[in-house]
Amino acid sequence: MTLGIEIGGTKLQVVTGDASGRILERYRHRVDPVRGAAGILSQLADTFRQLPEQPQAIGVGFGGPVDWQTGKIATSHQVGGWAGIDLAAWLSEQIPGAIVRIDNDASVAALGEARQGVAMGFRHVFYITLGSGVGGGMVVDGQLYHGASPGEAEIGHLWLVPPSVDSSGVESPGQTIEQTVSGWAVDGQIRDLLLQLPADSVLKQLVQEAHQSGSVGQESKFLHQAYEASDPVARMLIEQTGSVLALGLSHVVHLFHPDAIILGGGLSLIGEPLRAAVRQALPRFIMKAFHPAPLVLLAKLGEDAVPVGALELVTHH
Repeated sequence: MTLGIEIGGTKLQVVTGDASGRILERYRHRVDPVRGAAGILSQLADTFRQLPEQPQAIGVGFGGPVDWQTGKIATSHQVGGWAGIDLAAWLSEQIPGAIVRIDNDASVAALGEARQGVAMGFRHVFYITLGSGVGGGMVVDGQLYHGASPGEAEIGHLWLVPPSVDSSGVESPGQTIEQTVSGWAVDGQIRDLLLQLPADSVLKQLVQEAHQSGSVGQESKFLHQAYEASDPVARMLIEQTGSVLALGLSHVVHLFHPDAIILGGGLSLIGEPLRAAVRQALPRFIMKAFHPAPLVLLAKLGEDAVPVGALELVTHH
């Protein structure tokens, strides 16, 4: 039995898998940021005690930069207390004798989609995850691309507007892709627009109903439904998000020229309208020699992308 673990900013998933990398059992937990890394490690320890047998190998997709060669965590941008933790050593103490491999969650998701998902058969695959943060992963001939440790393909930290200081000494913080099109960023844009929207706005009605029921956050999950109801603001936000994504992904194309680009993470659940917006905008930002632009695909594995990729880290290594 192998173990696949996803450690994210909002959720923790532990799955068991067979020799083919197929998920057998799943344990899912919500991450409490207040408890930090210690809380997640405690949840993992509790889950390990529930396993039907001891796993022979453990693959981990971690939400932040990691040293994939040593299994040490560089940092987490969502949950405190992770910097410097030797996660591989901790896992080896919990489950002695198991093979342990750890990588960034977006890279692991890229591996899952390239080997078992929508990008099977493509040689050069880039995956972008649009969730609580924005990350990326590159797979070449079925293997993860690795640069110098820690971390790679952190597309969310590309600058759209660089930080600057004007002549009077006033600093401008600038803006990154993650600050513009992560799930949290788009949620914030929707909340900021609510007061300006007319009462008959479908997007406004859906969000207000959710707020009245006590659910604040993840407003972007209503974009697809509002788009299908011909809400003009939903259409504008999706096209705007797609254009920003295309601008960021144009750098990926110029650096790596992948055969396929996969949109994953919670925001990708907007679905075809977002994929189409990215696909339409991408050629504008790419030099003519690289036309036609790479295929833009929607992730197939959904919330299983990281767990399946984590199993793949150790199943077919």
